[in-house]
Amino acid sequence: MFEIYTGPVSIGYDVNLYHSDSAIVRIHLKAKKQLEFETGDYEFPEGIDITFFDEEGIVTTTIRADKGYYIRKDHLYRGEGDVQVKNLEKEQSLASEELFWDPNAKKIYTEKFVTVTDKKSIIKGTGLEADEGFNEYKIYKPFDSRMIIPGEN
Repeated sequence: MFEIYTGPVSIGYDVNLYHSDSAIVRIHLKAKKQLEFETGDYEFPEGIDITFFDEEGIVTTTIRADKGYYIRKDHLYRGEGDVQVKNLEKEQSLASEELFWDPNAKKIYTEKFVTVTDKKSIIKGTGLEADEGFNEYKIYKPFDSRMIIPGEN
């Protein structure tokens, strides 16, 4: 009896993918290892880092995850494990165990527990949707308490 092979059709190492718009790099994706499957899906088993740039080429936002996936049919990225999003301009960060990035809709979202930290507070809740730059966000089920960081006013 024959078994159908479902493993990767190719493996890439030290992957650097760039997306540009009008000859300006807007997104840089890095991964130590990339597995490509027959479906066109990708797996990044050793982590994934995505960096977003503004019109001047300055880094605005970063996303990193312990493990990543790209689902071709949905044109969707998924990070899992320790997922961190940092908006460098706003000094704001997001932590979750799973996060989706939809490049077409230019948004990030999760249904999992989240912690959002900025200069003055820590907000926790379940479920979040934000623009891909993590400039504006909505937590679907925020906890009632908002913790203030000591020494910050």
